Amino acid sequence: MSARNPGMNLDLEWVSKVRVNTQAVLKRAQQIQGQKLPKKQWQAAWLLKAVTCIDLTTLAGDDTPSNVHRLCLKAIQPVRHDLLKEMDMHDKGVTTGAVCVYPSRVADAVKTLKAANSSLPVASVATGFPAGQTPLETRLQEVRLAVADGATEIDIVINRTLAITGQWEAMYDEIRQFREACGDAHMKTILAIGELGTFTNVYKASLVSMMAGSDFIKTSTGKESVNATYPVAIVMVRAIRDYFLCTGHKVGFKPAGGIRTAQESLVWLTLIKEELGNDWLSPLLFRLGASSLLADIERQIYHHVTGRYAAYHELPMA
Repeated sequence: MSARNPGMNLDLEWVSKVRVNTQAVLKRAQQIQGQKLPKKQWQAAWLLKAVTCIDLTTLAGDDTPSNVHRLCLKAIQPVRHDLLKEMDMHDKGVTTGAVCVYPSRVADAVKTLKAANSSLPVASVATGFPAGQTPLETRLQEVRLAVADGATEIDIVINRTLAITGQWEAMYDEIRQFREACGDAHMKTILAIGELGTFTNVYKASLVSMMAGSDFIKTSTGKESVNATYPVAIVMVRAIRDYFLCTGHKVGFKPAGGIRTAQESLVWLTLIKEELGNDWLSPLLFRLGASSLLADIERQIYHHVTGRYAAYHELPMA
């Protein structure tokens, strides 16, 4: 991971001056979606890059040790070995960026990865995911427990009520406390953009989260009705860029929720490359939160290598 974001004091003057031009954002998002995407071997290379940036996620009520075990094995070997061999990528250590699970499943994931001799990070959602409406002490305790079980990345959710009502100091203070509870673990802050109302609010929440020491800002829990959209991403990555120009510190970006196709992952990589530059095209600063995306990427790679589409049983989960 990149050097941790130390955060800064809350600059309320900066936050209060923010105004986002909605039309300009929508126009830019359309431009990015309209761009030509790479084809053939270039597309295959970009898709492998996307794989390395996936936080392979399971956040279901029926998660068990065995499906977490399978998820971890898939994360270690996300694309079939013979396909990678055909592309001369079998010895390049292609894994996903991390696995992401509920706090109660962290120990299972850590155990599986350790047994497989893998240093893949385990990320855990915490802080009353997905609504963030439990008491602050409970949320902090959840972070501490996940870290104690071996999670090295924590995806926290902000208290949306504070953001919607413009209580930026209170939001900053809460995130600061989460930052402390994370210790050495990297902190990704979920804004739940579908519930923030306006682009200006999204930008302000992004800024406050970074000022409070977030290493990443993330669009959504995947449980809202609106998840990762390109216009919102533009607003968030522009906030990341402004924060970098002001502090010299690079904060990562993670879209999550509803990202299912290989084609979409290419648009996300294009957006990052164009808006933030090549430094961000790495799992250190870019992650895709997804559960079903990997299956489609593997299908496209299979097609690239063999010239035909795989039947579902040919590309098992793990």
